[in-house]
Amino acid sequence: MSRFSLPRIDYRFVIIGLALYFTLVLNWKVLGHFYSILGALESYDLGFAASAPFVLLLGSVVLFTPFSFKYLMKPFFALLLITGALANYAMIKYGIVFDRGMIENVVETNPGEAGSYLNLQSAMWFVVTGGIPVVLLALMPVRYPETILRGVMGRMVMIMVPLVMLGGLAGLYFKDYASVGRNNKVLGKEVAPVNYVAGTVKYFKRRYVSSKMAFRTVGDDAHQTVAISANGKPTLMFLVIGETARAQSVQANGYARPTSVFTQKIPGLLAFQNVRSCGTATAVSVPCMFSTMGHDNYNGEVARHSESLMDVVAKAGVSVFWKENDEGCKGACDRTPSVELRPKDFPEFCGNGTCHDEVMLAGLDEQIAGMSGDKLITLHLMGSHGPTYYKRYPDEHRFFTPDCPRSDIENCTQEELVNTYDNTIRYTDFVISKLVERLQSYQDQYNTVLLYVSDHGESLGESGMYLHGAPYMFAPDEQTHVPMFIWTSNGFANDRGLNNTCMRDQAQKGSFSHDNVFSTVLGVMRVGTTVYRKDQDMFASCENATYQAARETDPNVADN
Repeated sequence: MSRFSLPRIDYRFVIIGLALYFTLVLNWKVLGHFYSILGALESYDLGFAASAPFVLLLGSVVLFTPFSFKYLMKPFFALLLITGALANYAMIKYGIVFDRGMIENVVETNPGEAGSYLNLQSAMWFVVTGGIPVVLLALMPVRYPETILRGVMGRMVMIMVPLVMLGGLAGLYFKDYASVGRNNKVLGKEVAPVNYVAGTVKYFKRRYVSSKMAFRTVGDDAHQTVAISANGKPTLMFLVIGETARAQSVQANGYARPTSVFTQKIPGLLAFQNVRSCGTATAVSVPCMFSTMGHDNYNGEVARHSESLMDVVAKAGVSVFWKENDEGCKGACDRTPSVELRPKDFPEFCGNGTCHDEVMLAGLDEQIAGMSGDKLITLHLMGSHGPTYYKRYPDEHRFFTPDCPRSDIENCTQEELVNTYDNTIRYTDFVISKLVERLQSYQDQYNTVLLYVSDHGESLGESGMYLHGAPYMFAPDEQTHVPMFIWTSNGFANDRGLNNTCMRDQAQKGSFSHDNVFSTVLGVMRVGTTVYRKDQDMFASCENATYQAARETDPNVADN
């Protein structure tokens, strides 16, 4: 009795089948976006519209053919299908665009955050669009060329024929593609698997190949320009780094819902209206705001091989400490005394593998007592980290209902999604108010200051986008416009001669960004160094002449 066996399929048909699958299934997002763009035009060539799937198909055949050798094809395309399924889900469900920056964000995501994206729908999507095709590919008997020469010749034909056809389509519709592509550059970042493969190659090349650079010290001349404040008190500053808070959802920034009810009760707390982030992901924004480079000149490799704001402040003799409740400091605190809050250590604040931000108050008095002189404490909040927004606030702060207690947020109603996110903003506002209260309890001993700024914003379905991490040049306002609060004690304000009207005007009318954080903190801590920039210190223009004169007599203070 003969055993049943499937007929072997020529490797060329397998390549064409894979190219067809990527075109019609895993490139569903880019095709949909392409046709939505055409639909918004007054007129377009029907032949041009019909050519798009063929361009993707032919291009995929050209790219896939070199990987069709016997011992390479199945493992290579199995990996490509698995990663393609994951990327496809992220692009369709959350509007994520894959480039080097997004790959960096993915690689630096901790296991707890990654787990928050796992749900029944994402698992089923992965099984259907990735798992099943991989199993079929693994079981498929493939017929390869009998000789090396035939293999080489066959693959050359497989590449040349599609290239000729692509050339023909380019001759017919080059102007159309050039026009659409020039006006919608994000389309190129949506083509799978080119987008995430190219992004991965660029990330690893930049991270591990091009990163052989010497470590750079910063602010070696740092010292305190004014040895002691006029009132004899040292300075205690809380630098609070928020997570995924967007200005559009903050009541103090004009939002109609009561998300700032706690901080609005605090006299003298200022909400800055026009503040821009350095990036659209933590992996960029946090090291950027702690670097000397600023948004326009930021280079992640340079930042990774350089000292940060925390190092410069410490060189001046200020005590520094970093308290972490998010996904790490991204290198900004590598040489700074720090503590990462673990859920098992704080059961009263933590559950489901994450801690509510009130945990920042635990042990804070002891940590302050363990520091000497002027003190800078950076607190990195969990804030509004998605997609599991519902995990970011305790039940007693479930103010807006109904909310969305699930990770597949695209399946919640818009009302539920907004309610859940707004609860996180409201809870962060509560935590900020508690941190200010703690500083108020120290104002007899210290000149106290709080500066809060979010690392980036968040999309909640606007234009079909969710979460964050869009390329900055394409990023919507929701991902780059962030809230910032400043509060100072009367002792600090009097010591610096701060003009309250000036500060209020700056908060309402001024334009600021993460670029201002570096020099503002140096100014608060009275640190003189050539890397200080007076024009980026948010307090400098509102301080009185006497205090400014004391700083400006220091030859190391840059007045640029």
